[in-house]
Amino acid sequence: MALNLTQEHIDRMQAHAEQAYPHEGCGLLVGRFDATTDEKTLVNLTLLDNAWTKDVAADLADQTHSAAVPQTKARRYWIDPKDLFETQRQARQDGLAIIGVYHSHPDAAAVPSGCDRDLAWPSYAYIIVSVRHGTAVDLQNWQLDGHHQFQPEPMKITPASAAKDRMPLLSS
Repeated sequence: MALNLTQEHIDRMQAHAEQAYPHEGCGLLVGRFDATTDEKTLVNLTLLDNAWTKDVAADLADQTHSAAVPQTKARRYWIDPKDLFETQRQARQDGLAIIGVYHSHPDAAAVPSGCDRDLAWPSYAYIIVSVRHGTAVDLQNWQLDGHHQFQPEPMKITPASAAKDRMPLLSS
């Protein structure tokens, strides 16, 4: 598997993550799955507000194994189901699909947490942006394996100018 994206996609995720700091930023990756090549192609980014609340934390307490970590927006993110459904509706209308999620880790490595793993879905790309002291310093892409463990997923970065005709970027 690999994720195809542009430097502009990366720049937008990093800028969004820096704006969200010291909280986690998040968004959805919209594009195409190619079953013949086993690749994903990112077409659109949907930048979202982190909808994490104490109520969400309480609802998820039984599903995650990381209760010792403070349950705040600085250490958790949540995508509002309304945003998820609206993004999914728009993607289908455009002949696309949600192919993954991105979020940031403020002052932490771009490595999935136990909570990230507990709530992840197979086949999705999971991009994590490490933001240290307000500056994005690393970006890594992950995917669940058959044992529900994250493994690095390669990224193929296409120059934005070469991708414009086949991968238009839409602002959100």
